[in-house]
Amino acid sequence: MSLIPHAPEAPATIAHLNHTAVYARDRRLSAEFLAAVLGLRVGAPFGPFLPVDLGNGVTLDYYEKTDEPIQSQHYAFLVPEEQFDGMIGRLEALGVTYYADPNHTRPGQVNDLFGGRGAYFADPDGHNMEIMTRPYARP
Repeated sequence: MSLIPHAPEAPATIAHLNHTAVYARDRRLSAEFLAAVLGLRVGAPFGPFLPVDLGNGVTLDYYEKTDEPIQSQHYAFLVPEEQFDGMIGRLEALGVTYYADPNHTRPGQVNDLFGGRGAYFADPDGHNMEIMTRPYARP
């Protein structure tokens, strides 16, 4: 049973993600890591947050959390095909293992889901990051 009534005649609402907070033990280290892999820059601090602008109107705002363990989250990035190899190269240069699957059982491999390429890797706080060149097909 839904708690929110659905009105089928209501117009569709469009909501764009603007930003999200990413917990990190060291916000600078984690923000710079992701920016280096994706070929982006870390922005100026905004209060307790250190943003990485993804270039599509969305920022990941790194926030230091040192009082308890950080729960791993998954972040997936749709990237241009022509930049994928450079990102894999930067992961290799950083000594970061990448995987073809989200469970990290196929090291040093990329996947070919939906006609594109993709890879998973852990950031300094254990977040499961994904780069992919084609979005997932959804029913």
